[in-house]
Formats: sequence, C-alpha cells, structure tokens
Amino acid sequence: MDKQHIVDEIRRTAEANDGVPLGTARFEAETGITESDWCGKIWIRWGDALQEAGYEPNQMQSAFDEEVVIGRLVDFIRELGHYPVAQELRMKSRADPDFPSHNVFQRRGRKHEVAKKVIEYCQAVGGLDDVVALCLPVAAAPAKTQDAPTASNAEFAFVYLLRSGRNYKIGRTCSVGRREYELSIQLPEPSTVVHEIKTDDPIGIEEYWHKRFAKKRKGGEWFSLSAADIAAFKRRKFM
Repeated sequence: MDKQHIVDEIRRTAEANDGVPLGTARFEAETGITESDWCGKIWIRWGDALQEAGYEPNQMQSAFDEEVVIGRLVDFIRELGHYPVAQELRMKSRADPDFPSHNVFQRRGRKHEVAKKVIEYCQAVGGLDDVVALCLPVAAAPAKTQDAPTASNAEFAFVYLLRSGRNYKIGRTCSVGRREYELSIQLPEPSTVVHEIKTDDPIGIEEYWHKRFAKKRKGGEWFSLSAADIAAFKRRKFM
C-alpha cells in the first residue's frame, strides 16, 4: 500500500467530515484501507498517520466529537473481541494518548446506552456486523441493572450455566466453583457447570439470558434447554 495514497485518503475523508479525521474503523469502511495496510509497516499508531497528514491527534480528541468517540470505541471492541469493561477502558486510555478517557464514555450514558450508540454507528457506517453482534447483549441488558454492584463489589463476576438431571440453571456468582459445591449438596441429582461467562454486569447479563429463554423456564432459575440453546450460551466467554 502506497504511503502517499493513505495520506491523501486521510485528508479527503477528513475534509468530507468537517475537517475531523476519521477513526480507523470508519476510515477502513469508507476507503477499504485496513489497519494491516499501515500498522507496523508505515506507522506504529493511527495518530502518527494523522500527524503525517497534517492533523494533530490531540486535536481530534479535544472536543470529543460523538462520532470520533464512538469510532474509537468500535476500534477497541474489535481489538478485544468483546465489549470493554470500565477497567479496560481506563487501561487503554493510559496506554494510548489518542484514546478518550473512561469519563468521556461515562458522559455519553450508561453502558447499555453507549452500546446502543455503537450499534447505530455501525449500522450507519456498514461492514461492522461483528461489532454489532458483540454489542447486542450489552444493549439489551435492562437499564436499572447496568450500575448495580455485585455482592462483593468485585470488578468481575460470572453468569453460569449448570446442569442437574435434564434441567439447567442460569445464575450468577463471584466464584463458580464455590457455587457449584453449594448447589451440589442441595440438589438431589449430581450437578455440573456447563459453561461460565465472565462479566462486570452479572445482574444484567443473567437477566438477559433469563429473558432469552423465558419460554423454556421450568421454575425459578431452572430451564429446559435444547442443544442449540446451550451452544448459544457457550459461545459467550465474556459479556
């Protein structure tokens, strides 16, 4: 990929965006130039490419334009392969001076509200279905649960799928092993943890799965699930 061509495209797309250079995800969607075309070959960071095109990275972030902020979040979601938790946003901001601070995202709403904005952005830009899929469960979590602390106020907890006999329990805990032991001495049939999802919003994510399988509820947190239902749960390692 020719360096001058990329610089020219940065300038062209920035001019079309009221003088504000695009984030890498939107730039890729509009030009077809991927991060692998320049990262580690021409520049180390996107901020270096912007400087070469005549834009200051800090200028891009000074006003924290909505599209710029959401675009950077889209890039980060793709990098992680999941929707980031608060600590990951803080670490990214410390490591990358071009990345908005955690407070910038907080000012744009609760976690589920920001996830909805990401989905809207991706649908408008196009070509970001993978990011949309990662954001859908977060956006679907009820607003009242987004900031609810876990019982231990831990940064992370787990939503687990546990099998006992022919039925499955979907619950939340700070320690899957301990919860499995507690249930094993209460249940008449042997129990086994099928899968666990790590999350910083255990209440919201547990409620998401309860609602998703509501028609298959046997009572309380117990469900009669199909192989497809179990496979869908097991595809999620982090939410």
